[in-house]
Amino acid sequence: MSEVLFSDRNSPESEITERLPFYILSETSKSFCKFNATGRSLLIKFKPPGEEQEPTTYLKECITSLTNYLVDDVRDRNLVGLRIRNTENVQDKAVGITFRRRDQLKPDVVWSILGKVVQSNARFGLSDRLEVHLDHVRMPAGNGKTAEKTKGRSLDVMSAIKKSIVVVKAAFLCLAHALIIAMARVNGDPKYASYRDGKCLKKPVEVLLNASGVDLTNGGCLKELEHFQNYLSDYKIIVMMV
Repeated sequence: MSEVLFSDRNSPESEITERLPFYILSETSKSFCKFNATGRSLLIKFKPPGEEQEPTTYLKECITSLTNYLVDDVRDRNLVGLRIRNTENVQDKAVGITFRRRDQLKPDVVWSILGKVVQSNARFGLSDRLEVHLDHVRMPAGNGKTAEKTKGRSLDVMSAIKKSIVVVKAAFLCLAHALIIAMARVNGDPKYASYRDGKCLKKPVEVLLNASGVDLTNGGCLKELEHFQNYLSDYKIIVMMV
């Protein structure tokens, strides 16, 4: 695992950052080679709105710019998860977006979730420092390699013809679904066939979440994955590109 600290993002890209509606106070990036993933954290503060700008409308513009900035160099097929936390108000819980394709993480999607938070406080985040964390998982292309050009069947095709490849189609709590399915396969559970078809998973998922203490309400990223691994000590969770 490697870590790189960017002490001043504004200096080399002053022309770009001057147009952004927020200040980047610090930025760090961690690479997780085993998972083919990267974690990127920013500490930001929004620039003050104009005198005639309505706070909620301005905040929506800020979130749009922030989202575009974060995923600007991420390929559409790769997976991204997002968390935003107010560092100056401990009562504010982190707001998260579960893993999804980069082309599905639209500014409107981020705002639809953040908007629920700011309805009761139109000035949320405008004067506070926010910690923004983006998890980025590079997905395989072609025959499973992350190279730009590959030969062979795509992952979508392989998942359709290979029983050993399971596609988790759950839109919510998908990380817990995947773990239940994987454990059923390893343990020879007779319910495995039903689980892989997305059936009968509600109860075992609830049991896993309650027993592990993992909260996926705001999505599941590398932090939640590590918590699951600590709880499931008899198993070894490996995220890899095959």
